[in-house]
Amino acid sequence: MLSIFNANELIALVLFSAAMTFSPGPNTMLTTAIATNEGFRRTIPFTLSVPVGWLLMMLASGLGLGALVTEVPSLRLSIKILGCIYLIWLAFKLCRRKQLDDVNTANLNMNFFKGVVVQFLNIKVWLLAITVNGSWVIYTEGQPSNNPTQRLAMACAILMFFAFTSNISYAIAGALFKEWLGTGRRLMLFNYFLAALLIATALWTLSI
Repeated sequence: MLSIFNANELIALVLFSAAMTFSPGPNTMLTTAIATNEGFRRTIPFTLSVPVGWLLMMLASGLGLGALVTEVPSLRLSIKILGCIYLIWLAFKLCRRKQLDDVNTANLNMNFFKGVVVQFLNIKVWLLAITVNGSWVIYTEGQPSNNPTQRLAMACAILMFFAFTSNISYAIAGALFKEWLGTGRRLMLFNYFLAALLIATALWTLSI
């Protein structure tokens, strides 16, 4: 790794990736919702789709699509609005889940393919991909890098690792609380709480 990034760059990239992935956001909220409502096994397709989606977005950003998103206001706004609408729709569906008996595999309906597509509607991930490409791949300490392909491959590997570990961690936490949440009105109240966080996240994405 140190032959591709120097020590300072590598530490900065790891810390940045950890902060961006483990902080609450659309992906971690969805993972928690699926785990608490449908069980840990139902989170696996989504937790695998997140790093794959990020890989595709990193490659797309490296090929110039990321710059297009930032430089074309109408495209950027469209991604924000579509992502916001989708998160609010998921929040509405989540609010309708009041008991574990109400839950079936089609409720949140988040499979692997949809999980990958959702990443392209997440403006936070676009900004992440653009930042990593601009700060660690194309340039090194303010100067053009002489090994952008190697840097891109390593950056993708690091981001995919954190994308998976963060979401699987939220999935485990959600699954551990599933039985406890199945008592009384706990699941309903927890779903309301997650729905509120999803809506807040959706509105926040419109401001960035």
